[in-house]
Amino acid sequence: MEDIGLQLRSFIGVFALVAIAWLLSPRKTPPWVLIAGAVAVQFVIAIALYTFEPTRIFLASLTRVVEILQAATTEGASFVFGYLGGAESPFMLDPDSGGSTFTFAFQALPMVIVLSAISALLWRWRVLEFAVRGFALMFRRILNLSGAASLGAAANIFLGMTESPVLIRPRLPSMSRSDLFLIMTVGFSTVAGSVMAIYVFQLSEVLENAAGHILTASLISVPAAVLMARIMHPQDEDVAEAGPEKIPANLYHSSMDALTTGVSDGVRLFINIIAMLLVFTAIVALVNFMLGGFPDLFGEPVTVQRLLGWLFAPLVWIMGIPWAESQAAGSVMGLKTALNEIVAYEGLAAVSGELSPRSRMIMTYAACGFANFSSVGILIGGLIAVAPSRREDILNLAPRALISGTLATMMTGAVVGALPGALFGL
Repeated sequence: MEDIGLQLRSFIGVFALVAIAWLLSPRKTPPWVLIAGAVAVQFVIAIALYTFEPTRIFLASLTRVVEILQAATTEGASFVFGYLGGAESPFMLDPDSGGSTFTFAFQALPMVIVLSAISALLWRWRVLEFAVRGFALMFRRILNLSGAASLGAAANIFLGMTESPVLIRPRLPSMSRSDLFLIMTVGFSTVAGSVMAIYVFQLSEVLENAAGHILTASLISVPAAVLMARIMHPQDEDVAEAGPEKIPANLYHSSMDALTTGVSDGVRLFINIIAMLLVFTAIVALVNFMLGGFPDLFGEPVTVQRLLGWLFAPLVWIMGIPWAESQAAGSVMGLKTALNEIVAYEGLAAVSGELSPRSRMIMTYAACGFANFSSVGILIGGLIAVAPSRREDILNLAPRALISGTLATMMTGAVVGALPGALFGL
């Protein structure tokens, strides 16, 4: 009975999060048809992916694919970085000291570069283009989006939030503010294929078949993002043409161009992730050091994690997390918003013992997105680079898009929480 009660709360939480978005909007008449359609699409996609045997097999195989890619990446990292990249250590470790030669930067993060190159090749060979076209058609028909908006939203499932707008570069200068806001919201509520493997690496001990859950989360967050965007910034301008948007044919001129460009993009992302993790981890440690001057609360020191847990506890409770677990789960959501999703998944792994399998799954979905403060700067810079004439609109819309993107991923977590755990093998 307890699980049914939690599922019911998650289901109610889906609409409670929609209500929060409406309270933060101009408060026009809610788009009831879109609300019903977007929620239904999320449930249908999630159920379909985990009900039909072919899709279940596909999702289950993704973790094995990631393991193979990680093994291949380790070969390259070992050759370049030696034992820091995973090669045999030149010295003996004291088994009693708990020491390890594992380094996150040189053994986990190189996968970003490899996947960036592979993604570029798959785009050049039109594999990803075919997938993006299919999702764009579905979103255009079901969610009533313009051609440019549906293409930009679909591309975010596989590409990054700064790469996907390149596909609709010609439309960005004339795109309505509501469609631009939608593209930004989808960018915040999804993740790029090049970093999915990092999350799988972090969550391998937390959730079975983490790769399948990460891909599913990025997919079903798109309808949620469309809904939140349309509520917080209603479509009050002239709607763009409803026909399909043409994908640029010369994104890459050859396979070698795709490979080298993908490597270059991956290196920038690799360095960016290392820098952000270094700085944000240092900032959290610094703030915790300063908070150490305050007296303990409820028998424990005051920390950033505890403060964020208290802040987000009511929201994760709405998503269907038991109140006894809400502070631990809230700290994960807080770390994701204040820092980034990589830090959040590290936090989720750290508190996994305090969360039930169902709660861990909900938080995996809710934290799967780029909605954090550092990504605001990344998104602004990327969009202004491809559409400089929309600079003022982009700067004005970005902060609200961060809120709508966060609500979208939390809505995705609530949708998953409303479904029976047996569907996901819990």
